[in-house]
Amino acid sequence: RSQPHESPVAVSTLELLAVAFGLAMDAFAVSIACSVALGSVSARQVFRLSFHFGLFQALMPLIGWLAGTRLAQSFSTWDHWIAFALLLLVGGKAVLGALGGDDEQDRSDPTRGLTMVSLSIAVSIDALAVGLSFAMLNVTIWSAVIVIGIVAGVMTIIGMRLGSRLGQRFGRQMELTGGLVLVGIGVKILADHILRGPGPMA
Repeated sequence: RSQPHESPVAVSTLELLAVAFGLAMDAFAVSIACSVALGSVSARQVFRLSFHFGLFQALMPLIGWLAGTRLAQSFSTWDHWIAFALLLLVGGKAVLGALGGDDEQDRSDPTRGLTMVSLSIAVSIDALAVGLSFAMLNVTIWSAVIVIGIVAGVMTIIGMRLGSRLGQRFGRQMELTGGLVLVGIGVKILADHILRGPGPMA
């Protein structure tokens, strides 16, 4: 027998902002690391990274909300490994580039191509679980993903501006620091999941 239809639950603005800022912290840290490595960032680079981080941060909860419990349960067993691998790859490449003394024109731009897509996935992949939670609680999803995406985009802009100032002030050695920060964020995501252990939905 079909279950009675339940009306969507409205989450308070404060609760939604708390979730959005929590999800945006990885994007904020990664954007700092990227702009530190670049040194000087253009308005176009800021737009590209903030747009894609915001877009992916909004899409992931929506995908989790649409996917349902079974898919989200399976995905939660290896999502942290994906984030770790992507950040390790991008961060390791930046570290090798810094240690190898690449010329300015040879440096990889993390706001372009596959690097940007990899970072966008890495910083937003944990938001799938949030989308699943929204589905289980019957939360109105559309306003939630809009707020989450906007907050992630704004935090990315702030992070890139802050990182750019650090890069310009402290020079080329900050490229190495930026790469190490990306690797460190990946390790943190992996460690948090392992130490937390399987959640109630695992």
